Amino acid sequence: MNTSPSNGRDTKALPSAVISARRIHELTVHADVIALLPDPANARICLDIAEDAARAINGRLAAAHVGADPERMVAAPEEIDLQMLRDMDEGSPQQRLERVISVFEFWKDANPGRSDLLLDDCRGDLGRCVTSECHESALVVTPCYGNMDARDAFHDLLFNEHKLVLVPPAGRYSSHLLQHVVIGWKPHEHAQAAIIAARRWLAVAERVTVLCVNDKADGSYQLTARELIAQLGLKGDIVAIRSEGRPVAEAILDFAGSVGATCLLIGAFKHGYFLELLLGRVTRYLLSHARLPVMMKH
Repeated sequence: MNTSPSNGRDTKALPSAVISARRIHELTVHADVIALLPDPANARICLDIAEDAARAINGRLAAAHVGADPERMVAAPEEIDLQMLRDMDEGSPQQRLERVISVFEFWKDANPGRSDLLLDDCRGDLGRCVTSECHESALVVTPCYGNMDARDAFHDLLFNEHKLVLVPPAGRYSSHLLQHVVIGWKPHEHAQAAIIAARRWLAVAERVTVLCVNDKADGSYQLTARELIAQLGLKGDIVAIRSEGRPVAEAILDFAGSVGATCLLIGAFKHGYFLELLLGRVTRYLLSHARLPVMMKH
């Protein structure tokens, strides 16, 4: 499939496959929720979660594969060589696409209501593809781990596109995405931006709990949380706990498990991606250990 934008040429003079690809891409970029599928290993769970997220707000769902392809890249020779070495472990870009298509078609055939959903495809420079597919979407469902495309796409979505991203858990997804959303709150801009971006989903959630871990003596975490929730016209419980010597991320997950949370919302990577990789901070721990979908924004 070719997802390059229209250049003003008369589409009647173009092959039907090119016209079809452009129409698929047009539908994709205007969707409310997109399942971004760089890795076939977790494509199914991304599709399930994205479908629930779109249905919850009566929004439009789209699905797209993205992948780095050295034959379509303009990059340093070292980067192209690195991408070509991946073929030995992960297969060629075409083979990776075919595996994603196979998962997508199997998932689609399982429910007649999915018959109109089409899979877009963009290969080449991965950053350009992520921008092309996801720039207009309100929510992107995609993995943070997996093959190289998955890890790179996740990084681009958070730090270059600044998207609201919903990451599937490492294990099974039990549906009921918005039955109980727990928000990990601390008064900083990333947490605030995440709540604002997720407002449409929080508004239709069955239950929302804002969790303040290790609040200040003046109760500023709870106060600012209550003010923001009220300003956005949302309803939710404000709960404060102490971590009692545990890492904050561990305390958050323990609480989420104890109340039966079905989704966790956080402001991601307060200290920056690479610093958190070195120090093992909150976001990295949550992504590594959460057994429920994690929604985040940087």
